[in-house]
Amino acid sequence: MHVLGARPNFVKAAPVVRALDGLGVRQGIVHTGQHYDALMSDVFFADLGLPEPVANLGVGSGSHARQTAALLTGLEEVVLEHAPALVVVYGDVNSTLAAILVCAKLQIPTAHVEAGLRSFDRGMPEEVNRVVTDALSDILFATSPDALSHLANEGVDPSRVHLVGNPMIDSLFSALDRLDPAPVRARLGLPERYGVATLHRPANVDDPAAAKELVDAVLRVSERLPIMVPIHPRGRERLAAAGLVTGGGLTIVDPLGYVDFLSLVRGASLVVTDSGGVQEETTMLGVPCLTVRPNTERPVTVTHGTNRLVTPERLPAAADRALADGAATPSGELPPLWDGAAGPRIARVIVSWLRGENLSPAAQAVPPKSR
Repeated sequence: MHVLGARPNFVKAAPVVRALDGLGVRQGIVHTGQHYDALMSDVFFADLGLPEPVANLGVGSGSHARQTAALLTGLEEVVLEHAPALVVVYGDVNSTLAAILVCAKLQIPTAHVEAGLRSFDRGMPEEVNRVVTDALSDILFATSPDALSHLANEGVDPSRVHLVGNPMIDSLFSALDRLDPAPVRARLGLPERYGVATLHRPANVDDPAAAKELVDAVLRVSERLPIMVPIHPRGRERLAAAGLVTGGGLTIVDPLGYVDFLSLVRGASLVVTDSGGVQEETTMLGVPCLTVRPNTERPVTVTHGTNRLVTPERLPAAADRALADGAATPSGELPPLWDGAAGPRIARVIVSWLRGENLSPAAQAVPPKSR
């Protein structure tokens, strides 16, 4: 059983679901409804070819406590009804945390895809979710070598950990032929040269002063380059109150589907974000990315990719430099095993586990997928 609650979960799960299906594993998806807007979930199911969920909890938004409480109650009922042999969770959202807690109490085995990522900032709700999820998971799938070090430092049994690469990159590679910026750009009225911004982190949008500082910085960037901003529901009102509205070089749109969004990212001259997944996607697409955060749980996108961490104050100057430099190239080699074959690696481990085989992590490595 796969528990999915937010857009990045769907992107990571699609290659795993597809690979397990190819190996004949009976499986089902639980959509918790943490992203409840059709544009935040249903379009992604269609774009990624995911099957219809066996359950949709529709928990919606709310405070962390209210949302997690609703998830705990709903997921417990679903898990008891379906009695899965293994529950697979993804990323670091509240749905992930709730599923891990429910399964730990019911003694249902779990696997965590994207284990070991750390920002070392406990002020981020996602960081708390990551630490708790990894502590309780039976199988941990790491996307990068630094994650292995973090898990080892936390005392996680290495026999439970598998370096498999990044399934989000599998989805990106699978969609490459469909990523055409021109029709999406024309539909949104964007010129040939433009930027994309995604802003939703609580630290950036929940505090009015912080939101105003960030919005002012983005507005300054939009004076140099037209910026398209698909606004996440949780930050729409706060960012609008801070001045993030359509006008001048800024275009505000509703959330986009997976293919439409990545098409725009692929054609962008610059991406400004506070999203983890976008840091990874721009790394693979060679698009300059400025992440408005003091830290990242994905440092590999800085050391091996096109990502840079910036403050709101330094964002306009950093944007000027990125635009002057032109198309970005990853710094050296791409992250290990980000080759489009993470889903099959994960599926192999799961099938071996379901069969009761004692397959060591080192034995999971397969030759990189030729492309």
